[in-house]
Amino acid sequence: MEDPVFARAKTRRGPVNATALSLVLVAAVVHAAWNLAAKRISSGGTQFVWLYYTVSAVLLLPVTVVLLVVEPERPQWSWLLAAVVTAVLHVAYGVVLQRGYRVGDLSVVYPVARGTGPLLSVLAAVLVLGERPGVLGLAGAFLVIAGVLVISTGRQAEDPRAVKAGILYGLLTGATIAGYTLWDAHSVTGIGVPPVVYFGLGSLLQSAMLVPGALADRAEVRRIWREQRREVLLVAVLSPVAYILVLFALTMAPVSLVAPARELSIVIGGVAAWLVLGESNAVRRLAGSVIVLSGIAAIAAA
Repeated sequence: MEDPVFARAKTRRGPVNATALSLVLVAAVVHAAWNLAAKRISSGGTQFVWLYYTVSAVLLLPVTVVLLVVEPERPQWSWLLAAVVTAVLHVAYGVVLQRGYRVGDLSVVYPVARGTGPLLSVLAAVLVLGERPGVLGLAGAFLVIAGVLVISTGRQAEDPRAVKAGILYGLLTGATIAGYTLWDAHSVTGIGVPPVVYFGLGSLLQSAMLVPGALADRAEVRRIWREQRREVLLVAVLSPVAYILVLFALTMAPVSLVAPARELSIVIGGVAAWLVLGESNAVRRLAGSVIVLSGIAAIAAA
């Protein structure tokens, strides 16, 4: 039997619901902001990811408990299973993304990651769900690939290996983005998990999963908290806000439209990397970001 979320995605054509689009656009701005804060962490890694997941979980715990109590529908065991799966996918996303920021520039890792996710979603729809995006969708996929190449090639760098590593981690991050986007859309629509409860449970599980890695270097955890607490708190607050907005949007509009629309953050991230971090080759990277965004728009319109 076909998943109802994908069935709705194929039948509900036309412009995205105005409220859903507004939520997605706000989420894109917030998402770019927390990625900028994450890039400013001097070392990062598992310890940083565990810190911001844990702070997010602590902040969301009372809200999650209250919503579980007042929720008219009785909590289901399937909600917990859905949260376990999303926790695994988001832990993989957080660790791979932060590793990418340690070896590459924000304006390389971020656009590659955010551009790859929608592209892989289209491939999954074609190969797994039997959807046919048509000429416009295929053209959009080509533009995404072309934009990624513009961003990631022709860079004058002292260490080309670092550039290649940044591209690789960007691609890996994009794969995790596609995975959790498809699963989370299924969870909040097909399974019917309330978005805030879903994210709150996932945050608790993500923090628990990363405890062994955090305890492996307690001194690093203490150092990051002492020296870069502001960045930790910013990511811990902004990351949940951005994604909870997306989860609500997924309950209103098809994932095939929501996922591409939120990639406005690619352009925002490129501008931030140039203006705030002073990264070089701004014209090339911004041009590539615009090409990626054009491809994503074509995918959404297909």
